[in-house]
Amino acid sequence: MNSGRLRVGLIAGEPSGDALGAALIGALRRQMPHVECFGVAGPAMRAAGCRALYPAEDLAVMGIVEVLAHLPRLLRIRRGLLRQLRADPPDVLVGIDAPDFNLPVEARLRRAGVRTVHYVSPSVWAWRERRVKQIAAAVDRMLTLFPFEARFYERHGVPVTQVGHPLQATLRPIDPAVARAALGLPPPGPNSLPVLALLPGSRAGEYRRLAPLFLATAQWLREQGRPCHLLLPLVNQAARTAVEAQLRRTGAGLSCTLIDGRAQEVMAAADAVLLASGTATLEAMLLGRPMVVAYRLAPLTYAIARRLVRTPHVAIPNLLAGRAVVPEFIQHAATPAALGAAIAHLLEPATGAAMRAELAALRPPQTEDPAELAARAVLEVAGWT
Repeated sequence: MNSGRLRVGLIAGEPSGDALGAALIGALRRQMPHVECFGVAGPAMRAAGCRALYPAEDLAVMGIVEVLAHLPRLLRIRRGLLRQLRADPPDVLVGIDAPDFNLPVEARLRRAGVRTVHYVSPSVWAWRERRVKQIAAAVDRMLTLFPFEARFYERHGVPVTQVGHPLQATLRPIDPAVARAALGLPPPGPNSLPVLALLPGSRAGEYRRLAPLFLATAQWLREQGRPCHLLLPLVNQAARTAVEAQLRRTGAGLSCTLIDGRAQEVMAAADAVLLASGTATLEAMLLGRPMVVAYRLAPLTYAIARRLVRTPHVAIPNLLAGRAVVPEFIQHAATPAALGAAIAHLLEPATGAAMRAELAALRPPQTEDPAELAARAVLEVAGWT
């Protein structure tokens, strides 16, 4: 093993990457106590001891069209970051997600002799597959969350380590009765309404597009004689304000409880979940909750994406299964009637039980902490093992 102090550069672009980065820093320090970490860091990474050259909050932009308005600022940050990392290079650079920002940085530093790791695969298996050549030129190792991603890179000859998703190691099914009691809800009874969790996304653009649709779906169910008690976990005050305004406009007659955070408990307490595509679908799967998945993009973003995306599925359970285990409704297919009919079907006891069994079978084995596996891979690439 090398002597001295290992220096690790990290670049995270949004809260999920910040959480992964903080866990990685902790695991690196357990395996290599004198590691020095610096780069683009969010609050969790900074609390873990990462010196921030730029705050990760500056990179938190999603969508194709939405990025364009922020592009000049993002390019200025990237140029400044490259200057600093070239002047004071790390032993290894870890780009966490944010591929459109990170891969060019990784490629340029790799050409300058810095070893590079990319943590969280871009959806190259779903769209723009030719990017795999760019990835192969940019990284010494790809770290993936899911086995179907690792298989893709193995087919293309890119060095890869599948470390697993942190939720797979930590999230276990929660007894619905326990979750309902924790949320102050009455236990289910013969005359009680079924509980439907609505999770319209965590980003402002998501919940502004999806919250009205999800509430309209609940109204459709009520009008069809299938009313539900709604649970809406809210990520922040802005989301609460937006949802409360929508409820005033269209929520007449709905039975609804708004909850600050606690999304996992909310899903566990529900008989069914209507949610945006994303990591929440993995959480619902691991919690064993029947779900219907919906997503809407900004119109121009969708028009571009639909020409590029080649995967038939977007929800993580369906990607893991390689088939449609949970119903998906994207863009124009996501209507109150379509979503409502799918929810009503899931609320049938036999249908709900069948989906719970399928979701349980999809849970992949996870024998070791993903952060520890990721840290070991980073040390291998750095040559410190």
